[in-house]
Amino acid sequence: MNSAMARRLWALAEPFHALTYFADEARSAFAEAGLTGFWSGYFAGRAAPLGAVGPEVVTAVFVNFAPEFVARRVPAVWAQATPAAALAARLAGVDAAVRRVLGESWSGSDESVEAVHLAATAAAAVDLPGRPLAAANSAIEVPGEPHLVLWQALTTLREHRGDGHTAALVQREIDGVQAHVLAAAAGRSDRAWLQKARGWDDAAWEGAAAALADRGWLAGAELTAEGRAVAAAVEADTDRLAAGPWRALGDRGCDRLAELLTPVRAAVVTAGLWPAGNPIGVPEPL
Repeated sequence: MNSAMARRLWALAEPFHALTYFADEARSAFAEAGLTGFWSGYFAGRAAPLGAVGPEVVTAVFVNFAPEFVARRVPAVWAQATPAAALAARLAGVDAAVRRVLGESWSGSDESVEAVHLAATAAAAVDLPGRPLAAANSAIEVPGEPHLVLWQALTTLREHRGDGHTAALVQREIDGVQAHVLAAAAGRSDRAWLQKARGWDDAAWEGAAAALADRGWLAGAELTAEGRAVAAAVEADTDRLAAGPWRALGDRGCDRLAELLTPVRAAVVTAGLWPAGNPIGVPEPL
């Protein structure tokens, strides 16, 4: 199993994970728990596996958010809902969204149960050292409903990938806003989306662009040849560092999970719950 399969499975699984961000049911569930507003639900739901941590920890592990943007929500969210309540809310939102998008019968289908087995096998194989978000998610008690077990397993795997992406950036001394400038220049996402969704103002963006230009990686808004090589190397390292858990399935298991996730992704996209050009920057599956 090569790293290209890790990238393909991420591209297929990410829209299913992202129901917790983009589905109306998710926002409603967070609001019912006291987490009103998109970003309160986002930060509480995603950080809850870590416990009631402060803004410094969230900034460190999420990596690409402006510190001031994080501090406007954290730690205030923990006065609105405990981590346990936030975890319950994120599962309730995903549960309702999956039932609407994929239908009541899908969760108990043979295909769903098979996908659960494969994804859970990979999630159980995540390497924990240096992977704080993967480790925190791997410790969550797995819910009983098959579609929720699948969601949690795929969430653990995507956070494992994100932890590896952080390592690839830190190794090259690329900070959060610089990573976004590179992503926008590479065409993986849109500057306006990224600034709005990650809290970086024009001054921070232009400062990051100037720093990348000084390193010879950026010319105006375009990547130089060296910049393209660096951006490609970051993605290649991220894919390589994400591959470990998937080896537990082998090539045949990975191919089968990709086959099972393809209609799931299509259903989420067709339902309009995967906004075009969103800041997550996931490529189309190969």
